[in-house]
Amino acid sequence: MKSGPTVLSLAADLAAGRITSRALVEQALAAIVDPAGEGARVFLEVDAEGARRAADAQDQLRQAGYVLSPLAGLPVSIKDLFDVRGQRTRGGSAVLKDQPAATRDAAIVHRLRQAGAVLIGRTNMTEFAFSGVGINPHYGTPGNPFDRARIPGGSSSGAGVSVADGMAVVAIGTDTGGSVRIPAALCGLSGFKPTARRIPQEGMLPLSTTLDSIGPLARSISCCIITDAIMAGEAPRVPDALPLAGLRFLVPTNYVVDGLDPEVAAAFERACTELAEGGAWLVEQKVPEFDQLTVANQKGGFPAPEAYAWHADLLARRGGEYDPRVSVRIERGREMSAADYVRLVEDRRRIVASFNASLAPFDALLMPTVAKLAPPLSAFAPDADYARLNAMILRNPSVVNFLDGCAATVPIQRGSELAVGLSVVGTQGSDARILRIALGVEALQQAD
Repeated sequence: MKSGPTVLSLAADLAAGRITSRALVEQALAAIVDPAGEGARVFLEVDAEGARRAADAQDQLRQAGYVLSPLAGLPVSIKDLFDVRGQRTRGGSAVLKDQPAATRDAAIVHRLRQAGAVLIGRTNMTEFAFSGVGINPHYGTPGNPFDRARIPGGSSSGAGVSVADGMAVVAIGTDTGGSVRIPAALCGLSGFKPTARRIPQEGMLPLSTTLDSIGPLARSISCCIITDAIMAGEAPRVPDALPLAGLRFLVPTNYVVDGLDPEVAAAFERACTELAEGGAWLVEQKVPEFDQLTVANQKGGFPAPEAYAWHADLLARRGGEYDPRVSVRIERGREMSAADYVRLVEDRRRIVASFNASLAPFDALLMPTVAKLAPPLSAFAPDADYARLNAMILRNPSVVNFLDGCAATVPIQRGSELAVGLSVVGTQGSDARILRIALGVEALQQAD
C-alpha cells in the first residue's frame, strides 16, 4: 500500500505549526513541474498563482483562529468535468478546448472553496469520461504509479496519479461505471462512489444522467469521508470504524469473481480470510441480480443513449475531432429506441428493488474492485483488445452504479505487488454505514 500524508495528519501538522498551507502547495507544484514526473500528463491546467493566493489566505485565517474544515489549506485536484470560475471545462476533449471559460463554479467546487480547499488544477481524464482505461490521445496518458508502462485506470486517470504522486492530497472524480474506484484501485488508493443523488451535479459535464456520481480519491478512507461530507453539504467528521467482529458480508460466487487475474483472486481471498479471522461472518452465495443486469444492459445500457442525447449536435459538427474509441461508444446510443429505453428504466427499478432485498440480511457485499491488474498501455493498441479489456475493467464497479448503490474501495496489495482494490458495497442511501465498515477494513489491512 502506498503510504503518505492524509487529510487528518496534515490538518494536525497545520494546527501544530509544523507546516503551512503555502509550503504544501509549493510541494505539490514542484511535483507537478518535475520533468521526471507525470505532471504534464496528469494536469490539463494548473492554477499555480491562484493556489498560492488561496494557500496564503488559509494561512492567514488559521493564524487568526479560523479553520474552515479539516480540508482547509490542502491542495485538491479537480477532474476536467467540473466548472471552475475562469477556467475552461474541456472534459478531456480537444472538441471543447475553445469553449469560453466558466462564469461560475460547479456546486461541489463552491462547497470545496467554502471549506478552505486549495484548488491546484484540473486533471486529465478519458475523453468525456467514456472508458475505464484512462487513455487520452489528445493530452497524453499518465503512467501508473506502480509501473509507468501500465494504465492508471479511468476515466479519472489524472485524479488517481495526482494523489499517488503527491501533486494533491485529495482528488475529485466522477463515477458512472467505476471512474473513481478504478483509478483508485489501480493506483493503490482509497476511493468512494456515493449514492448518486447524494452529491449535487450542477456545473458538471454529464455522461449518463442516470448513473453519474461524484466522489473522492485519496490515501485513506478518512480522507474520503471528510471530502464526501463537504461535497454533500454535511459536517466533515470522521466517525469511529464499525467493529468487524459479527458483521455479515455477502461474497458473490458469480459474475464479479469470474475470470479474475490470479493475483487479484489471491489478494481478494487473502483479504476475505483476514476478515473471517477477525470475527466477521462471510457468506458465499450467488447474486442473481448481477446476471439480470447483464441481460437488461444488452442493448447498451444507459450511458450510450444518454451521452448521445448530449453529444448529438457536437458529433454532427466536430465528430472527426473525437477520440474514435469514445465516439463509437457514444454513437451506439443512436440504436436504442424509446421503447428500449423505457423498458431499461423499468428493468432497473425491478432489479434494484430485488438487490436491496437480497442484501438486506447483510451489512455489506465484498468484491474485487477491478477484476484485473493494471494492464500495460501497449496491450490496448488493437481496437478489439481495447474494447475487451475496457469491458473487463468496468465490469465489477459498474454493477454498483446500475444498482444505485454506494461503494468504497480499499487497497489490499502487499509489498511489491501491483495494486488491487477491495470494494465494500452497500445499497442506496447506506453511505455512512459503508464508510464506517470501510474504515474497519482499512485498519485491518494496515495492521498487517
